[in-house]
Amino acid sequence: MFSHPRATKLLLCIAPLLGVAALPAHAQETAGGSETRTRVILGPQLSPSWPGSKDLSVGPYIDVSRERVGTEFTFEAADESFGGPLIQSGNFAFGPSLGFIGKRTAADIGADLPKVGFSFEVGGFAQVNLTPALRVRVEGRKAVSGHEGWAGEVSADYVAREGDDWLLSIGPRVTLGDAKYKSAYFGVTPAAATTSGLAAYVVDGGIQSVGLTAGYHRMLGRRWGVAVYGRYDRLVGDAADSPITRELGSRGQPSVGVALSYTFGGGG
Repeated sequence: MFSHPRATKLLLCIAPLLGVAALPAHAQETAGGSETRTRVILGPQLSPSWPGSKDLSVGPYIDVSRERVGTEFTFEAADESFGGPLIQSGNFAFGPSLGFIGKRTAADIGADLPKVGFSFEVGGFAQVNLTPALRVRVEGRKAVSGHEGWAGEVSADYVAREGDDWLLSIGPRVTLGDAKYKSAYFGVTPAAATTSGLAAYVVDGGIQSVGLTAGYHRMLGRRWGVAVYGRYDRLVGDAADSPITRELGSRGQPSVGVALSYTFGGGG
């Protein structure tokens, strides 16, 4: 899945589009020689500009999927981070996971708080299909810039579908972060309290929010389709009680995206 609901930028557009450009319209699997088809989902999405933000940013909603002809496209939730399976065995899959969070400056948030730079998160995911209709997934990522902490998510999705004609998914989300990650967005040091006028506030690692995501994709013909998703997270615990959240941000964290899909390959 090449989408991420938390302030993804043009960086997220470039890689998948370059990858799609390199695929021929009638791609062949090199290993087995079986013909494949590719589906590209592209459109806009609105999501919080950074964790705890009351403002929403416009970003790309992108997914690129590839399967053999005669095989259903594998389910991928619209709010998954960037990445794909590296190891797959039966109902279990494991692979890399990349995340992106836009920068937060004092001017952006409206108070003299330390800047949190653009965060590029690197990690992995593991997922298992407990039944054909129920998938559970765990992600963990370490930021190499920006907040420089650990962030993660636990999710579950119930999936109903009629082949590739239509697919409906819904499921809960729990986001987590270590003390460094949560302090960057929700903590207030004594020095920052002096410059911002907010009360000093210390946060610990743990659960940041709980939420729900729903997605829907429907084919409108042989090639074209439409995809939509909505997600709502609610900050909890010390993230919800932070003076940054209460005075400058929001406990409610909505995201929504809508896109067209196009499927090519597979014999014309």
